[in-house]
Amino acid sequence: MTHLHLNANRQRGETGWRGRFSVDALKLLAHQVSVTALDLIFPPQCVHCQRVGSFLCPRCLAQMETAPPRTVQGLDDVRVALTFEGPVRSAIHALKYEGVKRLAEPLALLIVSALEDTNWSVDMVCPVPLHQRRVRERGYNQSALLARALGEHMKWEYCEEAISRVRETQTQTHLNAQQRRENVAGAFTAAPAQVEDRCVVVVDDVLTTGATLEACATAFRAAGARRVYGVALASAVFADAGMGVFGTPGLP
Repeated sequence: MTHLHLNANRQRGETGWRGRFSVDALKLLAHQVSVTALDLIFPPQCVHCQRVGSFLCPRCLAQMETAPPRTVQGLDDVRVALTFEGPVRSAIHALKYEGVKRLAEPLALLIVSALEDTNWSVDMVCPVPLHQRRVRERGYNQSALLARALGEHMKWEYCEEAISRVRETQTQTHLNAQQRRENVAGAFTAAPAQVEDRCVVVVDDVLTTGATLEACATAFRAAGARRVYGVALASAVFADAGMGVFGTPGLP
């Protein structure tokens, strides 16, 4: 009798597991079907040249230029995928201000390419946080979308709560290097319980002077992080390095 009960319980457990698996699979399939259907009805357009077919067409992808090497004070290493020009600029603007969140996936793949020759030992990946007011206005953090997609590709733990912005800062668009550094100094705090003795990658969309990533690195170091690496999708083009003017008008 006991044996029969055990078999019955095992069958119910297996049925429940399979049922949950089937529901999750059906939800994923339904999402994929709905996205495909929407693409058929409203085909995506290239965010730079407006060609129909994808958010980044092959011709615009071919125009993207690899970023030169960069260094940022406080980081053990930093990698940047592309220069902030042409199609890259259009893609970041669409992701950041036009709500084209599906761009995060292909853009994260471009970052993966920039990490191919690294030998980083990574425990977690975190985005540069926005202030809560900015998140409420925009509805999302574009760096978080990139960091989450990057983490999935690299098999890194994603942890958005490991660092937070504790002070709202003014937009950095028209500030020079020193002003940017002062603007974000002390703006972030990291959680020791999550980062102590761990190796962290922090992700931003655009690297200009490096002031934001430096401030994040300072917060991580204060919380006991063992190593801090930085990643950015694009590097700003320096229009006049001597005057501290950067080729990023319209984007902080």
